[in-house]
Amino acid sequence: MTAPIEISPVSSRRDRDAFIKFPWRIYRDDPAWVPPLIIERKQFLDRKHPFYEHGDAALFLARRGGEIVGRIMASDDTRYNAIHESNVGCFGLFECIDDVDLARALFDAADTWLKQKGRTEMIGPIDYSTNYVCGLLIDGFEHPATLLTAHNPPYYERLIERSGFAKEKDWYAWWFSEFSESAKRLRNIAAARAGKHGLTIRQIDKKKIEEESRRIISVFNQAWEKNWGYVPFTEAEAVHMARELKPLIVPAGTLIAEISGAPVGFVLAVPDINVALRHLKNGRLTTFGLPIGLAKLLYYQKKIRTGRLVALGILEKYRRAGIAEMLVLDVIDAAFQRGYTGAELSMTLEDNVMVNRFIEAMGAKRYKTYRIYRRAIS
Repeated sequence: MTAPIEISPVSSRRDRDAFIKFPWRIYRDDPAWVPPLIIERKQFLDRKHPFYEHGDAALFLARRGGEIVGRIMASDDTRYNAIHESNVGCFGLFECIDDVDLARALFDAADTWLKQKGRTEMIGPIDYSTNYVCGLLIDGFEHPATLLTAHNPPYYERLIERSGFAKEKDWYAWWFSEFSESAKRLRNIAAARAGKHGLTIRQIDKKKIEEESRRIISVFNQAWEKNWGYVPFTEAEAVHMARELKPLIVPAGTLIAEISGAPVGFVLAVPDINVALRHLKNGRLTTFGLPIGLAKLLYYQKKIRTGRLVALGILEKYRRAGIAEMLVLDVIDAAFQRGYTGAELSMTLEDNVMVNRFIEAMGAKRYKTYRIYRRAIS
């Protein structure tokens, strides 16, 4: 006889640690999985995280016969609902053994918590908001996850859909490994257009990282405000992310486009630290008090030859001025000059036709799809 499913909220440090470490069971035989740093996961789940200044979240563990067999997070963002005039909550950090009944029990727990918040629909997977990791991988499972992107087993799609969810929106990830002839022609056209506006493109100043991050976020919040799932970064979130990414930022990979000294666009691309993190199997920087993991991380970090273009933003007024093309081509040029062999451009909305055509014109290939789901709260 199968033991009953027990769902309980995470209410202790011991439970939190178990919540963080559970994915090692799911992915132990998956060569494409990249173990997270446990210290980073603890910081992400800490209620001092800036998301909690405008949102709330709860964690749940599923047990069967005393053994942990699944987990989920439910989150509620009042700013998102105010902006989109919606009444939704999110599920995220979903991990589960291949069991539909168990998955349904986890989603029901998230449902109940969100219903108490007054929400009528649930979307996900979204970890807090779309400014963080989101989407369920539905193809491209053989490729390792890049920095700040999701990875999951193929059977999660079945678990989610059989739990009553339907597709809401797809996101694409693209792989770029060489310039096409059309990309070379595109540069000349873009340069001619951009030149008409007195455009200047400069590298970020890492010594002024917080000031520079505010300039970037000001463009992001204007450029993305009409996109599906958009949530503006607060200043606290912008500073938090800038501090997290600062060790990875290469000035040639983070460019700001300005006209008359005012920012009108930016691109953010960083080395894919996940290439190094794959070698830290236990997610720890120390073992028995020795910095073994840190030594491995520093060693393999020097061998990184791929990157991820994390974000691109252009003010709507200048979207046909060749600025996006100049920023992306300059970043990729710099990466190839540094000996990089490829980069992921992600994530783009399925219905962002202009951006997707531009990326294809540069010679990138779509190699992953991520999906957001929605269901009514019962």
